[in-house]
Amino acid sequence: MISHEVTDVLRGWAKGLAAVRRNSVPVETPWGLRIDEVRPKTRARCLVFRDDLDAVRGAANDATAPHGVVIVAAAEDAAAAVLGPAWHSTPPEPIMTTTLRLAPSSVPAGYDLSTTIDAGVIHVRVHSDGEVVAAGYTAVVDGVAVVDRVGTDTAHQRRGLGTAVMNALTVAAMDQGAASAVLHGTEEGRALYEGLGWRLHSNITSFTHAV
Repeated sequence: MISHEVTDVLRGWAKGLAAVRRNSVPVETPWGLRIDEVRPKTRARCLVFRDDLDAVRGAANDATAPHGVVIVAAAEDAAAAVLGPAWHSTPPEPIMTTTLRLAPSSVPAGYDLSTTIDAGVIHVRVHSDGEVVAAGYTAVVDGVAVVDRVGTDTAHQRRGLGTAVMNALTVAAMDQGAASAVLHGTEEGRALYEGLGWRLHSNITSFTHAV
């Protein structure tokens, strides 16, 4: 079985992800959680909390609408065999956590940083010549900030903008009562987060229904 510590973090991530993307509140199921998404597209995102294949099959039954997603935290090879070729998988990707601490969020000359909050969703943007060149989002649910969609345009990378966005998100999240945070990252972005004190908590593999 997947440990309670892992499922608690994944449950917090799922709830916050639904909030930050303005989707429906996750629904408890016998195998885990289902989020009915309208953003970024209409689909069911099913997060499996058990490591048996019946749980994977149950999630797949709920997620088979076009572009449905099944997310597993264990036994990804066995899950792939059960789901079959109609499901396309990502390599295992990190779920990372941290205890929030205040840090400066300054940007280099020529850039401007802004933070807005709309219905509980925090949006940090960095502008250059009127264009958004870096951004990120977070929402706080039950004292946990879930960080989402942090990115920097290729032409503006390696200038500290990603760090500035993360630090500004931290300030705003702590203002809303967050003490810890969780995110789903990529291996490419992992170094940035580790440099800011985040740690790998677990890996997840996502399977997306192709048709």
